[in-house]
Order: sequence, then structure tokens, then C-alpha cells
Amino acid sequence: MKKMIKVENLYHSYNNDDNYAVNDVSFEIRKGEIFGFLGPSGAGKSTTQNILVGLLQLQRGEVEVAGYDIKHIKNKMFNKIGMSFEQSNVYGKMTGLENLEFYRKLFDVETREPMELIRMVGLDGKENIKAGEYSKGMKHRLTFARSMINNPEIWFLDEPTTGLDPAIAANIKDIIRQENEKGVTVFLTTHNMHIADELCDRVAFIVDGKIRLIDSPKKLKLEYGEKLVDVEYFREGELVKDSFSTVAGGGKDRLVDVIRNHEIQTMHTKEATLEEIFISVTGRGLV
Repeated sequence: MKKMIKVENLYHSYNNDDNYAVNDVSFEIRKGEIFGFLGPSGAGKSTTQNILVGLLQLQRGEVEVAGYDIKHIKNKMFNKIGMSFEQSNVYGKMTGLENLEFYRKLFDVETREPMELIRMVGLDGKENIKAGEYSKGMKHRLTFARSMINNPEIWFLDEPTTGLDPAIAANIKDIIRQENEKGVTVFLTTHNMHIADELCDRVAFIVDGKIRLIDSPKKLKLEYGEKLVDVEYFREGELVKDSFSTVAGGGKDRLVDVIRNHEIQTMHTKEATLEEIFISVTGRGLV
């Protein structure tokens, strides 16, 4: 399958010394994949992303994006990528609509209608208000909408749901799924394990500039997550809560015994969360 992003032995130091923000990072992203780059603040996520989109100069390593070697970036590459920054950088003196109308003129390819994008992110009715008067969440949605205007083949999303209320965040996730179904490749940087678990085909765990592992959320849960069943049941008239392992010790036999001999109130299978697996693998939290 076609590789949309290829990174080999990437290093980056902000002080041009051996203190690397990104330390020997290698990975590939296939066409049509949602790839999550996961780690705490300062792990090297944004540094890697900024190198891939040309905001930081490549110091050491090999990087290809959309078939272009970023040592020799061509303007045509920017027609193929979209970027939604965590920190919104819209023009405050322009309206929301004017921001998108201005931005679409920067591309040499067919662009989407600004009002279509404004409606998608729920800013219709606010398009003629100056962006400087927008709330933080509205600016974030405008930045997200802007990243789609050139119909990118590769879509870089940095914390796309940060600061958004649950309903709007759910809408943003739906848009990401819809665009991915059209074949758009997504590079998602986040410390939010829930959105990564919901959306990503594969994830990379990065800590202190180094990738610890790369795999699908499902495989990680199978490999690292203990399989449990949480049960609430009545014993001698009292409601009891218990957890039973389906793989260790006599958990299965004890579970069968409870089912046969007691009135079950609730029963739920339980698997490790991606955040729990991240902490287990890296020894680090996400803060």
C-alpha cells in the first residue's frame, strides 16, 4: 500500500546539541490511515509534526511527505496537506468567512466552498463576525475548517477537540471519520487517549522524544490489557460488586459459580484503556 508519510532516524535539537526533543524517530503511515501520535506535553509530538509540515527545518534524518522529500520542499506539497493547529492562528480583523476566502486563494488546486465548511463546524450565523470576537472554541473550529479548504490528501490534526464541549467534539470526530472514509490520510497528535482509541487505526507512543511502540489500539488491548468481567450480584440479600479475570487463575470457574447460584444485577466486560496501557508501557502519565 502507498506510503503517504515516511520518517527514518529523525532527530531534532532546539539547542543544536545532544539534548534531542526528537530522538531517532522512525515510522511510516499508509494511505487512508488514521495514525495517532500520542504522548504527554513535551514528548516531541508537535516538534515531529512541525518538521513534517515544513515549519521546522529538518536537521537529521530522512522524511518524505506526500511523495516529497522535505529536504527540498516544493510548493506543490502544500496543495496536498492540511493543518489544524492546537493554538488557533486566524486573522482577528477578518470575519470567519473572510478568513476562509483569503486562505483558499493561497492554493493552486480546487478548493471547497467556505460556507460549506462553516456549516460543517457549526459556525453558520457567525460567519460575518470578526474572528477576533470569537470565543476560543469558535476560533478552534474555524482553524479546523480552514485545514480542509484545499481538500488535503494528508490532514495534520493537533489536538482537534481540545477546549470543545462534548457535542461539538463529537461533531468534529464525525467529520474526521467522514473525510477519512473519502481516503484522506490523518496524522493525529494528541494526549487525549479517548479520541485516539475511537479514531485511530494505529498509534505510536512517544515519550521524551523516543517512540516506545507502534500498533493498533485493538492489538495493544489484547496484548497488555487484562480481560475482566465486572459483576454486581445479590449474596444473602446484599448487593456485591466483584471482578473476575477470564484468563487468570480460577476466574472463569468463580464467574460461572456466581451466575449459577446468585441473582445477577449487572454484568460488563472490561478491558484496559489506552491510557492505562500507555502508563504500563512507558511508565509515564499523560500530564
